[in-house]
Amino acid sequence: MSPLALPPCPRILVIALRRLGDVLLTTPLIRSLRCAYREARIDMLVFADTAGILEGNPDIDQIIKMPARPAAWQSVACAARLARHYDLAISTQSGDRPTGFALLAGHIAVAPVEDRFSGHIKRRLLRRTVAHDPRAHRVEALLRLADALGVQRVPEVVPPRARLQPELPDSPFAVVHAAPMFHYKRWTAEGWRALAQALAASGLCVVATGGPAPAERAYLDFIWNGTCVIRRDGQLGWGELAGVISSARVFIGPDTSVTHLAAATGCPTVALYGPTDPRLWGPWPIHGLSEPWAATGAMQRRGNIFLVQHAFPCTPCQLEGCERSLESRSACLEALSLEQVMQAVDEALGMADQSQAQSDRR
Repeated sequence: MSPLALPPCPRILVIALRRLGDVLLTTPLIRSLRCAYREARIDMLVFADTAGILEGNPDIDQIIKMPARPAAWQSVACAARLARHYDLAISTQSGDRPTGFALLAGHIAVAPVEDRFSGHIKRRLLRRTVAHDPRAHRVEALLRLADALGVQRVPEVVPPRARLQPELPDSPFAVVHAAPMFHYKRWTAEGWRALAQALAASGLCVVATGGPAPAERAYLDFIWNGTCVIRRDGQLGWGELAGVISSARVFIGPDTSVTHLAAATGCPTVALYGPTDPRLWGPWPIHGLSEPWAATGAMQRRGNIFLVQHAFPCTPCQLEGCERSLESRSACLEALSLEQVMQAVDEALGMADQSQAQSDRR
């Protein structure tokens, strides 16, 4: 598709009103826009609690924050601030609110649309659209917006700017992130403890990360009680977290935004997946996804990512666990064995050793 006719130094707004991992996976679209419009001003509209995942992103000029659950007056104030302020506004979602913001903010508005009545109306209002495809990987779906704009794809997830940590272990270490946002994405406490012991037995220090929320800290207190891990949960901002992970030999984590961050840093990453479909939400390797993820596999490798699953006939169900609740258990994750995870860890460490050997030869 031919590029849009924009001014020499266009003002561009990208709207991503979703969770942390979704916002991080928007960065390939941002990078594509920056490479196509070097002199543009590119702003992002995100929820306030997701802005940190964009910390230090060199492709973004300003991050505009709004509450995740805004009062009516806050939505009106945000809309008034944005109104006709941009030459191009892009919604990364097909929902009414982000699409409405794009229509209000941009002289030209672009968004994905669903094949239903409201989508047909939006097609008449938007300059260009892409069909919402629930079967597409999130990054692929966003890069289709670049296609619609006539912009060359740059399929690179951009992590927060890494800030080095002076208190890192002097010896080789692994980073383990055991706490996803939702219960149904958790591995077992016994599995995490056994993994920490196995990593220590292999000669690696274990740095445990996590968020500052009291419930998450309490969960990690339960998991790591009696172990020799180095606790850094609740202590690291996103840039600091990126710095720690990029210095690690290997990262291990469940389906969470931090695992997507680890993948983007280039660290060999072991991702533990259960109900979530990798074809839609598998981590994006540092050099792009050359081969799509399969729905299931004991271990799949794509670039620096090693994705492990215990596949039942219903895996991946794309539901909120076996009990269809955020607090549900997931049998496929409970059945995931330490041996399977450590096999992936060993392969990831082998990749790290090979990369180090190649670097030494240079």
